Amino acid sequence: MNKKIVLALGGNALGEGLAEQMQAVKTTARAIVDLIEHGHQVVVTHGNGPQVGMINLAFEAAAKSEAHTPMLPMSVCVALSQGYIGYDLQNALREELLDRNIVKPVATLITQVIVNGSDPAFLNPTKPIGSFFTKAEASQLTKNGYNMVEDAGRGYRRVVASPKPIDIVEKETVRAMMEAGQVVITVGGGGIPVIREGNHLRGASAVIDKDWASAKLAEMIDADMLIILTAVEKVAINFGKPNEQWLEQLSIADAQRFIEEGHFAKGSMLPKVEAAVAFAESKPGRQALITVLSKAQQGIEGKTGTVISH
Repeated sequence: MNKKIVLALGGNALGEGLAEQMQAVKTTARAIVDLIEHGHQVVVTHGNGPQVGMINLAFEAAAKSEAHTPMLPMSVCVALSQGYIGYDLQNALREELLDRNIVKPVATLITQVIVNGSDPAFLNPTKPIGSFFTKAEASQLTKNGYNMVEDAGRGYRRVVASPKPIDIVEKETVRAMMEAGQVVITVGGGGIPVIREGNHLRGASAVIDKDWASAKLAEMIDADMLIILTAVEKVAINFGKPNEQWLEQLSIADAQRFIEEGHFAKGSMLPKVEAAVAFAESKPGRQALITVLSKAQQGIEGKTGTVISH
């Protein structure tokens, strides 16, 4: 059965630097086009950790130079990363589709994601970004309105909030492109974080978890399946221990119980499982799959991966 899928690419699908990314997207494009060739409608989302870090570092270096270039707001850094990741990804997808005689337009959509200005995450920014600063530099940056924290004796770094996504501004555009048979790359890096102020959208100093944003998008475009790609084929409990257990099917209730029992690491599998649960419980019949990119089609067929559903 053909499905409407939101495919959330992990960081390993994009590589680290510019040259590595251009190579990585070729392999990634082949796996995505495999799904399209099977008849599925695919919307592609992706992370931007190394890329947005590189953009931050470049502008931090420029700010310290004689040019006195200002440090860019986080929302602008995410927008820049969406553009240049999308450029590589859409070209790789277009080429792979044409190589298989599939005529299907591919486009990257600069996507804004609404967050709540009153989200508790803004009171406790925890996501470190950019390079290290001296105490004196950090003091000046604090006066300029940046949140700075000392990082394990290595210096001071900027930290930003990671609020939950509550709406996708361009969701109707994503839906229209899908209905027109196009492949859309959207919600890059979790989306550009914005706060709604009347008719104005104000960029927020934040980063949004791309799996949570992908789950929200999947819910809003009425996808059948959310596929969250990671470095392991299945989700495990008691990971790395003698009683390690790999999971194929996971009910929402069991997933929530395992979350409460602390089976999933905060910085890696926890947000993926939480986002998968949020999508699966948003409407009966919806499924979330967590697996590796190369096994995505086998996961859809129920042959591998971890499926979370009612």
